[in-house]
Amino acid sequence: MTGVPASAAGGPSGTRRVAGAVPGGMSASGRVVAREARGTAPGPSGGVRAHGDTAAPATAPRDGFDAEDGAKPARGAKIAAAAVNQASVWNIANLLTMLRLLLVPAFVVLMLAEGGDDPAWRSFAWAAFAIAMITDLFDGHLARTYNLVTDFGKIADPIADKAIMGAALICLSSLGDLPWWVTGVILGRELGITLLRFLVIRYGVIPASRGGKLKTLTQGIAVGMYVLALTGWLATLRWWVMAAAVVLTVATGLDYVKQAIVLRRRGIAERQAALEETEA
Repeated sequence: MTGVPASAAGGPSGTRRVAGAVPGGMSASGRVVAREARGTAPGPSGGVRAHGDTAAPATAPRDGFDAEDGAKPARGAKIAAAAVNQASVWNIANLLTMLRLLLVPAFVVLMLAEGGDDPAWRSFAWAAFAIAMITDLFDGHLARTYNLVTDFGKIADPIADKAIMGAALICLSSLGDLPWWVTGVILGRELGITLLRFLVIRYGVIPASRGGKLKTLTQGIAVGMYVLALTGWLATLRWWVMAAAVVLTVATGLDYVKQAIVLRRRGIAERQAALEETEA
């Protein structure tokens, strides 16, 4: 008899039958059973081995990963990515803002040195003021262009702007070079508009207008000319430049107030419409 022994055929495992079979005498059913045994044999890692070639893990998907492709980030990965993408406080835009803040006390010392009447010291004060105004033109642009916007910059930049301008105006008025009412109008407008922005921020943001940028430029030129010890026709010219700065200061301030009122009314109307739609 040339078939498979009965003891091997009646064994508990198909694998045992394959082991005891003679390749030339294996029946068709035996070969099928052997192939199934090879295809379903457990791998060394507890997974299922496909035809003895590759071991595939049979464990459950890891926490935080997609069961199909594993592309989903682990839990907390979004928070880590946000931390990586957050611009550092020590970036070039914030460094320029910090420099402007440091120039404020330096400007005051230089402006009031020797009683504030020495042309040389006032020239140094003008240099500090000019550097502060020039850095003001670049720090915001760099922050927006290279995604360097930080919470520190949002707070420190407007403070630095008001600080250097306020210090210059107060020093000039205290020295008798500029009437106090001019200082009061400019500083009152700046502080008032800043407060107004915070009051209506819940309804939206008041964008900077071209008039506001022109006002800032005119103020910087006028104050810079007053910081220098100018005489003759230049002294007369600086009076006219300061007059233009005061007019622009008042005009743009009124325009901001108008925009704030319109923005607030629009925001209230939109909220009421949304509430009515929700109730309906």
